[in-house]
Amino acid sequence: MTRESFHSHLDQLQQDLLRMGTLVEEKIYQAVKSLAERDLDLAREVVAGDDAIDQMELDIEQRCLQLLALQQPMARDLRAIGTALKITTDLERMADLAVDIAKITIRLEGQPLIKPLVDIPRMAEIARSMLRDSLNAFIRQDVHLAMEMIERDHDLDHLYAQIFRELLVLMIEDPKAITQATYLLFAAKHLERIGDHATNLGEWIIYMVTGERKELNN
Repeated sequence: MTRESFHSHLDQLQQDLLRMGTLVEEKIYQAVKSLAERDLDLAREVVAGDDAIDQMELDIEQRCLQLLALQQPMARDLRAIGTALKITTDLERMADLAVDIAKITIRLEGQPLIKPLVDIPRMAEIARSMLRDSLNAFIRQDVHLAMEMIERDHDLDHLYAQIFRELLVLMIEDPKAITQATYLLFAAKHLERIGDHATNLGEWIIYMVTGERKELNN
């Protein structure tokens, strides 16, 4: 494989990751929408679409391994391939968390919401923006954009803490609300974890560009 061909394959790898990331972002949006609007069909669509994302992960991993096998990449290219492998793992886990949120919608079938969902959709929007920007940072090799994950991850943590307090009060005031409140707390926690995975992407992008490991989840 020539160097020109090698970099063409690297470009294709980036495009594959963008497609996977875009699909994962869509699934996060759909999962939370299904919960907020009690849309069982949309929730089932999210669950059914998980196999496609799993296959994308396997395809990207295979492409990475082929690039490693066919040509010994130089240091920066090697970091780019390693980062792609790490990113696809985090993306797949984000998709799994979106599926878990959709499954909560299904479990709550027929139950009116104990409170309007305001902060959970806000968490979803922040998490989705983190995912979008981390992928942009990967393509542009933008360390500063990757570093921005820190502040938004803190925003997610604060929203999760607020939701926790509100739901705890509801559970104390009305024991009948405990089951649904617990599920909603799980949904918020899943979104908080999606933010953690987006922050992981930021860490790997910084490593790809600089060669240094920087912990952003502190």
